[in-house]
Amino acid sequence: MKEFKVVGKSVKRVDGISLVKGKPVYVDDFYLPGMLYAKVLRSPHAHAIIKRIDTRKALKLKGVVAVFTYKDVPRIPFTTAGQGSPEPSPYDTFILDKKVRFVGDRVALVVAEREDIAEEALNLIDVEYEVLPAVFDPRKADEKGAPVIHDEKEAYMPLPLNYNPKKNIVTYVEAEVGNLERGFKEADVVIENEYECHYSNHVPIETHIVITYFDERDRLVIRTSTQVPFHVRRIVARALNIPVKKIRVVKPRIGGGFGAKQEILNEELCAFATLKTGRPVRLLYTRREEFMSGRTRHPQIIKLKVGAKKDGTLSAVSMNVLMNTGAYGSHGATVLFNTGSKVLPLYKCENVRFVGKTVYTNLPVGGAYRGYGATQGHFAFGIMADEIAEAIGMDTLEFLKKVHIKEGEGSPIFRMLGEGKEGVEQKITSCGLPQCIELGSKEIDWKRKREEYLRERNNKEDSRGELGW
Repeated sequence: MKEFKVVGKSVKRVDGISLVKGKPVYVDDFYLPGMLYAKVLRSPHAHAIIKRIDTRKALKLKGVVAVFTYKDVPRIPFTTAGQGSPEPSPYDTFILDKKVRFVGDRVALVVAEREDIAEEALNLIDVEYEVLPAVFDPRKADEKGAPVIHDEKEAYMPLPLNYNPKKNIVTYVEAEVGNLERGFKEADVVIENEYECHYSNHVPIETHIVITYFDERDRLVIRTSTQVPFHVRRIVARALNIPVKKIRVVKPRIGGGFGAKQEILNEELCAFATLKTGRPVRLLYTRREEFMSGRTRHPQIIKLKVGAKKDGTLSAVSMNVLMNTGAYGSHGATVLFNTGSKVLPLYKCENVRFVGKTVYTNLPVGGAYRGYGATQGHFAFGIMADEIAEAIGMDTLEFLKKVHIKEGEGSPIFRMLGEGKEGVEQKITSCGLPQCIELGSKEIDWKRKREEYLRERNNKEDSRGELGW
């Protein structure tokens, strides 16, 4: 085997000694003299217009330095998704807005000498809302007469991905190879089912936190728990309308991310407070805020129709995905595309169709989450694999061994679908999936358990027959 310097070797972690000694390595281990503490007032309504907001009582509270609303901040649309530029997500977010779109959306920011004072001041802000009709079912989001969640004229999509906010559509995609109709006619078995993937939250031990301040060169420093420091700098520069070179992002050790911190959630808000006050500002999510206003895995409704021959060959696959992005379009295109592009090529089939649609709802916002769209697709196709295998009388593992892509093979789907755009030609240069299936099946004692399950099921069916069920 080739000898490597790092691969296959034990190496010392750069931050290992600091972690073992309990030295300050995380964002909140950092303190600056004169640091202020920020808290966010959040919407109690899923969809509403702020008709009136009165901050005078909050400003009179001793220790409160400033209260900011939509009237005080630049109105520049941006995306919170930490992705390459030009972003394949809509610019549909503002630092603060007159309209709120989900329970937990940002209404105002309080900056105070102590965190408890900022918390108290939130209760002194008087807000009058005009509550609007809301949409919670993604199936109804683009129906005629559905409430329009993003009716602001500034929202737009940098890439041409069929953005249609008047119908609550973030993106829509269709892609097909081969002849689907012919494929289903050639099938011995056709199964069609619907699978639903629910909300889930990353729950990193360290919640979202950011500290902003000016350094000795008068640069705005953003010390933040993030997975995407360069995206933070670029997006904050846009949101605040300041040059990128005036911003420095410090990414210390993060206490868990899993995709949740591939998002710019607090950085531009905290940075704005520092620009206005001239002082260091700290903004930390509570666990409640993390669940309410952080990011989630995108819920999806996946319809699969699959045709197979008796020998296990797949003759046709149709995948239709409806994805709920929540109130904002963060990662709304790329996760959807990945559900097809990271799942369909795994299974060899000449006739494939993928249709995907991402819609807005007045629910929590989806974002990057481990697996990034592929998780939802594999969940659905994994169940379908069991159903197809049973229908043709084949062991699921034998069926998977037959249909999965192998070393040296490619797939037209690689070229057909990418991440938020068309893909590129690809070939598999290494594949350990056959060994994984063998090793995994031995470890879980698959063969014995399957035989035992089939025996028990047959006995139950015989018993029902004898009893006349």
